[in-house]
Amino acid sequence: MRIATWNVNSVRSRIDRVTAFLERHDIDVLAIQETKCREDQFPGLELSAMGYEFAHRGLSQWNGVAIISRVGLDDVATQFADDQPMFGDPEIVEARSIGATCGGVRVWSLYVPNGRELGHPHYDYKLQWLERLRQASAQWLADDPTAQIALTGDWNVIPTDDDVWDVTAFEGKTHVSQPERDAFHAVVDAGYADVVRPFTPGPGVYTYWDYQQLAFPKKRGLRIDFVLASQALASRVETAWIDREERKGKGASDHAPVIVELSEM
Repeated sequence: MRIATWNVNSVRSRIDRVTAFLERHDIDVLAIQETKCREDQFPGLELSAMGYEFAHRGLSQWNGVAIISRVGLDDVATQFADDQPMFGDPEIVEARSIGATCGGVRVWSLYVPNGRELGHPHYDYKLQWLERLRQASAQWLADDPTAQIALTGDWNVIPTDDDVWDVTAFEGKTHVSQPERDAFHAVVDAGYADVVRPFTPGPGVYTYWDYQQLAFPKKRGLRIDFVLASQALASRVETAWIDREERKGKGASDHAPVIVELSEM
């Protein structure tokens, strides 16, 4: 079973790349972020024609998350907690999370708030969002220590200095601040493991490169896309990799997909 996560940066603009990616890597479940469309605009016909089901949460041209699966799509939830933090004016629960059970694995597609800048209300919202995710993910394992859970997505956090091309370039900015890093590691400490890192050790291994200033050819990247797995699921991981080829060429997303291969249950 292959699970992947990918910030596609507009699914309508890149549906051809999504379908080609699914076919090329024989993906069973794909969690995507930043779909940038409403639910009625999601390009599902192409996926259905390939034998995939999908669940999408999108409110506007911003944010948006989805799960695409050919091994079942059950118990869909658009929030990981009833009291999930809200943002905006008026405040709403943004389209940043969606979960479903696919082939016996509880998969979450997560698009963690960016934070914008230190001291900004969006930064406080980001920390609240991550803390509520920690509480919820810890409770799931407290309820069932054998649960197979994958927390996938764009975390908008650079957990270590090895995960950024030059940490000094982010001095005084979001993504590398200690509260953000602590919040990320707190989710891990709740009973999850970064199952991709052992197969893709750094430094210099990234999942995101800015479109500007030739960041990709200059290898000025960030590692901000992760798959965190519960211990029961982590024990099934056989290999994992980052598809840097998807960052190349005209019309590419600024993120690369992250892929995890699991053994049979």
